[in-house]
Amino acid sequence: MSTGRHMKQEATYSQNPVAPLRTAVPVTVILLTLNEAHHLPDALRNVAGWAEEVFIVDSLSTDRTVDIALEHGARIVQRPFTNFGDQWNFALEKLPVTTPWTMKLDPDERLSSQLKESIAEGVMGSEACDGYEMMRRLWFMGRPLHVVQPVLRLWKTGKCRFSDVLVNEHPLIDGNVGQLKGLMEHHDSRDLHHWWEKQNRYTTMEAVMRVRGDALAAEPRLFGSPLERRMWLKKAFFRVPFRYQLYWLQLVLLRGVWRAGSGGMAWAHLRTEVLRMRELKAKEIRMRGTVPIIPCAPAGDYDPRVLASELQRRVFPRDVPVA
Repeated sequence: MSTGRHMKQEATYSQNPVAPLRTAVPVTVILLTLNEAHHLPDALRNVAGWAEEVFIVDSLSTDRTVDIALEHGARIVQRPFTNFGDQWNFALEKLPVTTPWTMKLDPDERLSSQLKESIAEGVMGSEACDGYEMMRRLWFMGRPLHVVQPVLRLWKTGKCRFSDVLVNEHPLIDGNVGQLKGLMEHHDSRDLHHWWEKQNRYTTMEAVMRVRGDALAAEPRLFGSPLERRMWLKKAFFRVPFRYQLYWLQLVLLRGVWRAGSGGMAWAHLRTEVLRMRELKAKEIRMRGTVPIIPCAPAGDYDPRVLASELQRRVFPRDVPVA
């Protein structure tokens, strides 16, 4: 966990405008989108002139997502959503990435200046790792929380695959993983209504996975890798007495969200309720004896401009719909 002084310093990095690099970093940025018009312009501006190339895999958005992608020069294909793990593995297998490095970026994430510099140093160094973790700071209700978490977002092209799960997919790196300096800012949802809608979908997916006995992102092991240890804790959580009270205390005291004021306390309460909802939904599935239809955000149809593109026809040589 970063100290308060360190967090203040990083906040300065994240708020300053990013000066464009003279030459692009040899990184291809990939984003998955579905109705991300509220986040996408800032996300694309954040990596414009820095990343060598940007690809978008869109799940048939009904808003201006495609317009924004084309306006900013991103290369876009469309594919109906299946699940997060499958969609990412499709992107890694089918997109014509030519750079030596690939980066996952969600539309609600932004790279700070220091993180961009650290990435450039990492990928251009003579002793580069096969993948890199970076620290991501969470935002809630338009304010930064005093919560940072390591996320793996960068890897050598061809060295990564994703866990094939409905939700909360994880990149699995074939090789050694290093650490980068600087913050990735996670702005999450545009408002609380959108945040709760997303959590409602995700908790249903998690409940379905739990009842079906689906494999987790990694083998749960208490003394394994950080990801394996995280999966062990995730599996053991629902057997712990007073788990919700303990989880709330962990967020408020150990992770320090009390420093973010009323917004931080609201986040701690709602995150606790998200876990409770996941458990209740799994219980309901068992009581009713039926698995609900996997929820997804509203999707539309293919955009004729994307269907007519060379990239779409290259990725889907046989089964691309006719524009």
